Amino acid sequence: MLYIYIITIYIYAVKHILLSTKFILLFASALLLLSFKCGGTTSSTGNKPAHAFNLITEKQFNDLFPQRAQFYTYQAFIKAIKELGLIKVKISRRAVSVYQFIRTDKGTGKATIVRQDADWNEAWAKVKPDSTYTIDYGNFCTEGDVATNKKELAAFFAQVAHETRHGMNGTYTDGLMLTHESDTSLSYIAENDEYPPVHGKKYYGRGPMQLSYNGNYGYASDCIFGDHKILLNNPDLVTTDPVVAFKAAIYFWMTPQTHKPSAHDVMIGKWKANAADKAANRIPGFGMVIDIINGAVECNQGDNFPNMMDRIAFYQHFLTKLGASDPNCVCSCGKMRAY
Repeated sequence: MLYIYIITIYIYAVKHILLSTKFILLFASALLLLSFKCGGTTSSTGNKPAHAFNLITEKQFNDLFPQRAQFYTYQAFIKAIKELGLIKVKISRRAVSVYQFIRTDKGTGKATIVRQDADWNEAWAKVKPDSTYTIDYGNFCTEGDVATNKKELAAFFAQVAHETRHGMNGTYTDGLMLTHESDTSLSYIAENDEYPPVHGKKYYGRGPMQLSYNGNYGYASDCIFGDHKILLNNPDLVTTDPVVAFKAAIYFWMTPQTHKPSAHDVMIGKWKANAADKAANRIPGFGMVIDIINGAVECNQGDNFPNMMDRIAFYQHFLTKLGASDPNCVCSCGKMRAY
């Protein structure tokens, strides 16, 4: 209809030879309206989406996860992206294991120290070199070009699908079915000075990325909420609030660990293997993401290990569904040593 509208205006102008200011403004307005209609999902660069949720529609999401639990909705996924995307965290480390977190709400500009370890200002810690990096959760599936961002989204979905699948092998329709791991008898508690477990709580795998152990729940809570006690006191939030569940998965995807890069940095090509990584056969690609997430169980066991192969197959399935490709994929971690 917009095209017919524009052509009608143009014919009218030619017929009456009235290139008046009024006509020019009307014609320009029509063209502007057309441009919004056709290009509203990209930023001013024309190549990079302004938000990760522009990469996938609700219909596509539902098509990727046709058997998903009702808990996992497209609306919850999008809300998690939007809300966590307003957060960035500057992480500084002294003496290997002494941390300070400064969490910034980009919406208000307010920066808050949400973690500062007891030894942070000790003389012995101060003389150790600092390691500082910032995690901007708004970069989830937005930091590269459209092709790279789609590839990252496919990789993210492949991992969460495998972690939560509960159906027939080889169908790739059974992701996002489980909200927690099947065996809830184990507590998943480890000694941690900064994130001690709460009496009576269990920290077994929950959510799309199966967040596990009290240390990870506390760390995630600091980043997501600015308060480590929220998830330590109530780990079940990850199974009762779908927005929190997706935030926990995005947190895990975006956040480097002590010796591991983030899955995000691997998938966008930012991570480069150092000498130790090369010696362990760790190289960029989807296989490296498997090593980050579950390398101790699935990697360095050859190219036919079933769980690893399932993750790879999900990745290739989702790439096709999203209209993306990874022709040079290093998909296997069969020869990569775990961290």
